[in-house]
Amino acid sequence: MKKISGVLLIDDDDTTNFLNQRLLERMQVTDNIRTFVNGKQAFDYLYNVSNKNYEHTDANYFQPELIFLDISMPVMDGFEMLDLYERLNPDFRKNIVLAVLTTSTHPQDTDAAQKYSAEYLTKPLTAEKVTNLINKHFSAADQKA
Repeated sequence: MKKISGVLLIDDDDTTNFLNQRLLERMQVTDNIRTFVNGKQAFDYLYNVSNKNYEHTDANYFQPELIFLDISMPVMDGFEMLDLYERLNPDFRKNIVLAVLTTSTHPQDTDAAQKYSAEYLTKPLTAEKVTNLINKHFSAADQKA
């Protein structure tokens, strides 16, 4: 399986973030994983990365290729974050796959996720779901020579 540059896990549940991070590490999907407990933290991070508002020597900053985003969170929920995310530079966003990862199967939520051209996954995150996402969006054919 192709290794991607980085993954962001955005969920207000620390246990969910921990389990998802362990799954991704076990699958060796990436060497860079960051977790956030609300949309505001994650958006601030993405804003700084997209505008290069950090030292290039800072290894804590990387451009993710995959983001898993919960919908229901305090401070700023997933859809509020998606609204802000849509305002980031399109050249920055075009290399990022966004996956809404939620317990909700409500049609209103699934429709809203499609509006943002985000993948829609129900919890829990599994190796199969990760593999399918990576194969769909990061196949070898997509690689630049």
